[in-house]
Amino acid sequence: MTLVSTLLTIAGVLLAPQASAASLVEVTGFGDNPGRMRMHVYVPDTRPAKPAIVVAMHGCGGSGPGFYSGSEFASLANRYGFIVIYPSAQQQAGFGKCFDTWSDAAKRRGGGSDPVSIISMVTYSQQRYGGDPTRVFATGSSSGGMMTQHMLALYPDVFKAGAAFMGVPFNCFANAADFPPPGSKCTNGTMNRTPQQWGDAVRQAYPGYTGPRPRVQLWHGTADTLVPYSLLQESIEQWTNVFGLSQTPTSSDTPRANWNRRRYADKVEAYSIQGAGHSLPSTGMAAVALEFFGLTH
Repeated sequence: MTLVSTLLTIAGVLLAPQASAASLVEVTGFGDNPGRMRMHVYVPDTRPAKPAIVVAMHGCGGSGPGFYSGSEFASLANRYGFIVIYPSAQQQAGFGKCFDTWSDAAKRRGGGSDPVSIISMVTYSQQRYGGDPTRVFATGSSSGGMMTQHMLALYPDVFKAGAAFMGVPFNCFANAADFPPPGSKCTNGTMNRTPQQWGDAVRQAYPGYTGPRPRVQLWHGTADTLVPYSLLQESIEQWTNVFGLSQTPTSSDTPRANWNRRRYADKVEAYSIQGAGHSLPSTGMAAVALEFFGLTH
């Protein structure tokens, strides 16, 4: 045996465990896909028989694989044994591919577009990997944070909770032309509806639904100019109204430097990140979202 072949043999032995380690996998043919989206999934090697499912969604111009490598959810999945679905948006919205939170189809439960595609991914993961239907969560950044709130409104019977980073309330965008900033009425800094109006939008998304609503965690940087910080307050008004809660927090604190947190009962919590721009989630925030979901206990 030559030195080279010996070294290759040693390398093969050393690398063998790596070959079985979990990796990001693309899934095709996952079901009804009106948004023509791509699906990637991360399934940790060590997980319970019925693992929780976290749908983690990228910002405009990003992708599922990009959010996989640029966020902490996969490494936390290894630690806590949950599945992560990384959808990739395919709809062009002025500055890259973004999740559709503007079309009439996307605003109706079962109406089509990206929300239906995402539900297909969840159903596939439940069937293929034994995902727990009682522990499905949504999270995302920017466009993905918008879609997080969107999915909680449309499918309160599917999602147990969500954590939206730099998102907007459900039904903030009038149509496709209203989406790209700064011309958007939603994201130009002047959007102001009453809590009742915001709450009605969610209730009308699934008329007649009387079951439990998903808990909501909201994050926003105070120096965000792309998706204005003022939209955090609009989101708070929406979800507290949905839960029938007061606009006055039941508690407020600073769990970390520059993180100001307001809690509304145990249903809604909002983080104002002092001085942060359009750059969330940053280090440590994914773990706090998972704690809110109940996945770190």
